[in-house]
Amino acid sequence: MQSSERERTKLTPPNNVVFQGSANFVGRQHELCLLQELLQQPGAVAISAVSGMGGVGKTELATQYARQHQADYPGGICWLNARESNLAAEIVQFAQLYMNLEVPQQDLRGRQLSLTEQVHWCWQHWQPTEGLALVVLDDIIDLGSCREFLPTAHRFRVLMTTRLRNLDTNIEEISLDVLSPEEALQLLTKLVGERRVQKEEETAKLLCEWLGYLPLGLELVGRYLAKKPPHWTLAKMLQRLKQQRLQDEAINRHQKQLQQTLSTAQLGVLAAFELSWDELDPTTQRVGELLSLFAPDIFAWEWVESATSRLNWDASEVETAVGQLYERHLIQWVEDKSGDFDDSYKIHPLIREFLKLKRAASEQVDELKQDLRTNNITTVIASEGKQSQPALFRSACVSPMKRAFAETFIAIAKTIPYSPTRRDIESVKDAIPHLAEVAQNLTDAVSDENLPWAFTGLSRFYEGQGLYAIAQPWLEQCVSVVQSRLGEEHPDVATSYNNLASLYKSQGRYTEAEPLYKKALELRQRLLGDEHPSVATSYNNLASLYKSQGRYTEAEPFYKKALELRQRLLGDEHPDVASSYNNLAYLYKSQGRYSEAEPLYKKASELFQRLLGEEHPDVATSYNNLAGLYESQGRYTEAEPLCKKALELQQRLLGEEHPDVATSYNNLALLYESQGRFTEAEPLLLKALEIAEHSLEENHPHTISIRKSLKSLHDNR
Repeated sequence: MQSSERERTKLTPPNNVVFQGSANFVGRQHELCLLQELLQQPGAVAISAVSGMGGVGKTELATQYARQHQADYPGGICWLNARESNLAAEIVQFAQLYMNLEVPQQDLRGRQLSLTEQVHWCWQHWQPTEGLALVVLDDIIDLGSCREFLPTAHRFRVLMTTRLRNLDTNIEEISLDVLSPEEALQLLTKLVGERRVQKEEETAKLLCEWLGYLPLGLELVGRYLAKKPPHWTLAKMLQRLKQQRLQDEAINRHQKQLQQTLSTAQLGVLAAFELSWDELDPTTQRVGELLSLFAPDIFAWEWVESATSRLNWDASEVETAVGQLYERHLIQWVEDKSGDFDDSYKIHPLIREFLKLKRAASEQVDELKQDLRTNNITTVIASEGKQSQPALFRSACVSPMKRAFAETFIAIAKTIPYSPTRRDIESVKDAIPHLAEVAQNLTDAVSDENLPWAFTGLSRFYEGQGLYAIAQPWLEQCVSVVQSRLGEEHPDVATSYNNLASLYKSQGRYTEAEPLYKKALELRQRLLGDEHPSVATSYNNLASLYKSQGRYTEAEPFYKKALELRQRLLGDEHPDVASSYNNLAYLYKSQGRYSEAEPLYKKASELFQRLLGEEHPDVATSYNNLAGLYESQGRYTEAEPLCKKALELQQRLLGEEHPDVATSYNNLALLYESQGRFTEAEPLLLKALEIAEHSLEENHPHTISIRKSLKSLHDNR
């Protein structure tokens, strides 16, 4: 090349940005503006980093910035691949190819220059000699390995992309998240066409959601669909993704195919995630596999620690794991607004799918290793009785990781009381999706003795809020699963009948509840004998059903048998005895036997307060019941403060939308109506009806009763 031509080339700003930038680029305007603000600051060399998980669009953002702001960098733009290349050699090569510099190999004394010294020479002799220059380091995996090669002159601006958080305190970082649902739909629309999306708009939204609004996933699927004929619907694509998960070719395109496009997406989703996976320690990878068992919801890191402690994993290595996973954006920290957990995290849905694949691969290896042991167990099983086979097979076939996960959430389920307060509900709410994962998919990992607890915990959580329709399928599934695993002749089967019957009773489905209550009683008597607390519970529950139906003569002997048995087995100082006093008193009150009801109501209330404390739903119920008795006797001045105490306590403990709160509003309203205080009664009945219709449905006996009370009030005014 002639000297004049070399000089002319030197004056042309060098630029090796290979990507054109997506024509379908959406969103990110805030990030682009922030980058410009950070990189254009005067003074020392400005260094900014764009961090985020694989596939979130870091390279695309850097490309868009470089293309849109090319005029702001008259000194040129140098794009460097920081992951795979020898960075120093790449810088020297850039100087040679794009600035036509003859990089010296020796100094003036003939000493051989190191590669680092050659790099510094390139920065010092950058062409053109004036104007800001942008250096992009794409996909940094180790700042230490490239620190000595960074330019130091004030004219340079350095933009890094990385999967790592917090590269350095001296580097301004922009954390890149997934697209918003609206932006994701906009991107998909640009890729597949507006007509296609409008035709299946709801499916398009579900497709974006399944892809977790990840730009890489959306681009790959969108480009795949764009090549398909019109009959290839979005619904078909979504169904196939759900079936084939990350293995589907739409999001797992081969690298050679992607390199033949102008897109910045040069990797499929699997390959993009694999880069981060390969950087993890072995223990961190195992922790990642454990995380794939969690539901796609917020989880507390203490639950991970609980599971890993059951696996006897080294606690310090597990602590290191959370740092590695967080640093590489494989988990995201979530602020817990309730303040119960400072260690709440979530996983992107496609990352979760990736971790599930890794766990499945590890389980296959573990199964191969245990083949000999399993064969030995099978030999033992053949010589054992039939009853022992299922447990032995499960012990051999279920991975320890799944057992540890299941045990962690079964332990949480056991902490949910029969009548949970709002505080109880709040303390376990984040664990419920993961407990549901155990009940739905991991019952094989639950021991026989703990099997009902997954379903019982879920039902208590939902029943405790009056959400009976949500609780119902869990209790119905409990009956099915427990029967299948343990056989018909087992106490836990009786308990599952009893729990489902109680739910049906709460829903006003009395004819469905009765046969279940009877089956539970007969089974308990046969398996446990007559002298057992569970038999007393069955007597009590069957009596309660009869009382709700107005079958008082059938209810009374069962209530009395329950009370006598509980007193004999549990002693007088027990909450179940207090419940029996309360229930028998309620029956007497319903029959107009007020003098017999009052002492029992008082004993129940005193006992509840002493045993459970003032802040308990059963105490509120006892206030309500005693107030109802006084109201029936015309003792209004004694009834009113009890009604108000019951309402205030239930509002505080259970929340405004609970069916028991509706009952308290109704009771206070009826008290006012009895005194002719109609203007005070009406708004309370309206509130009661609103809550009942929402939580109990319109045809529930309690809802119908409140509606009748409201009609009666209007008729009497």
